[in-house]
Amino acid sequence: MKVRHAAWGFVAPALCVIGLFFALPVFAALLLSFTDFDLYALADLGNLRFVGLANYVEVLQTPLFWTALANTLYFVGVGVPLSLTLALGAALLLDSRLARWKGFFRTALFAPVVTTIVAVAVVFRYLFHTRYGLVNFGLTSLGFEPVDWLGDADWSMPTIIVFAAWKNFGYSMIILLAGLQAIPSELHEAARIDGAGAWQRLRHITLPLLAPTLLVVSIITVAGYFQLFAEPYVMTRGGPLQSTYSVLFYMYDEGFKWWNLGRASATAFLLFVLILVATGLLLRVSRRWSAA
Repeated sequence: MKVRHAAWGFVAPALCVIGLFFALPVFAALLLSFTDFDLYALADLGNLRFVGLANYVEVLQTPLFWTALANTLYFVGVGVPLSLTLALGAALLLDSRLARWKGFFRTALFAPVVTTIVAVAVVFRYLFHTRYGLVNFGLTSLGFEPVDWLGDADWSMPTIIVFAAWKNFGYSMIILLAGLQAIPSELHEAARIDGAGAWQRLRHITLPLLAPTLLVVSIITVAGYFQLFAEPYVMTRGGPLQSTYSVLFYMYDEGFKWWNLGRASATAFLLFVLILVATGLLLRVSRRWSAA
């Protein structure tokens, strides 16, 4: 009994912090999503009214929300596979016996993760500048026409996807590298003795044993990519023609531009449901892959 009380005593501070800074704000946001909390209610709580599911209905009936959702799904659908492919490729290279200076490359590839996203986004905005950017300078040096990377609706989202993949793949790379190093080397040696090539070892040994780690990394990456905000906010302000306008950007505008905090909270929980559905699909695909 004393051991149990001691355990709760050790856990209690962390639980208090989680409850105060996570559970309580989430519960408050859930309550706000069922009210018409706006600038008038902020000045006087007497103006606050309970509206039920009206905020959710209004958000789902807003064309701008569906534009933001389509852009977010595009960002997730292209950016997540690109980021995971880069992370897995880099992890396989760093895990190779032929690789040299592993510590240096591991640090260099992980460095973008710890940089400030706003500062790096500003740098990338100038790198992709139409007239003065280094990228277009390289293209014109090779004889190509300059591209309006951030001012053309066809190129703005791919540019942000490239930036996000570069910024985030190092985190997944470190986790995948740890998973690769946990695979017993005896399995690869036995397969090599049996005549299995590099591709066969990757397909039948590495990837199946790395599947749980890949699942965790995929869930983390998907959840992060659904929360697209800082990149378009700094680089394009959601433009051009709302081509980089995301769900989180829509929520920000509703809450802090128009002060419709009830609708902003409703948008946040709609995004939560979307991430929950995406996570469930990943878990189902993972179970089917494991069963196969």
